[in-house]
Amino acid sequence: MDVKINKEIRDYSESMFFGLSLRQFVFSVLACGIAVLIYFRLEPLLGLETTSWICIVAAFPFALIGFLKYNGMTAEQFIWAWIKDVFLTPKVLTIGNSNFYYDITTEIAAERNARKPFHRRGSRQKRKPVKGQKPRAAKSDRKAIDTRERR
Repeated sequence: MDVKINKEIRDYSESMFFGLSLRQFVFSVLACGIAVLIYFRLEPLLGLETTSWICIVAAFPFALIGFLKYNGMTAEQFIWAWIKDVFLTPKVLTIGNSNFYYDITTEIAAERNARKPFHRRGSRQKRKPVKGQKPRAAKSDRKAIDTRERR
């Protein structure tokens, strides 16, 4: 004896008629009923081959609705989700920047810069030597002095 056990408990569906769930059975009967109704109405007017193709095309949506499951949604749920996505929700997202940490740090940096006076690189005044000290040479002069002393 072989017993089927679903890996996921939510995938379980109870078989009601001929191994079909109640939903599948109802939509199968509806599809067959639509096909039979169209056949008896249109066969005298259009002929056998044309009528049979029309029956197939007319019954297909009802059969599809009964058996379709996409991402765990039934056909009606999927169609409603598609209508909401395509027609009811806006296409342009209006969400702005929400990086609060960046906003706070830029505000703090702006406040600090506003408090400090702006100095250009060469505009600083040279230090006055303290009594008894030699005046300090510029960096370029120091390098030249250091290289002379090493030789």
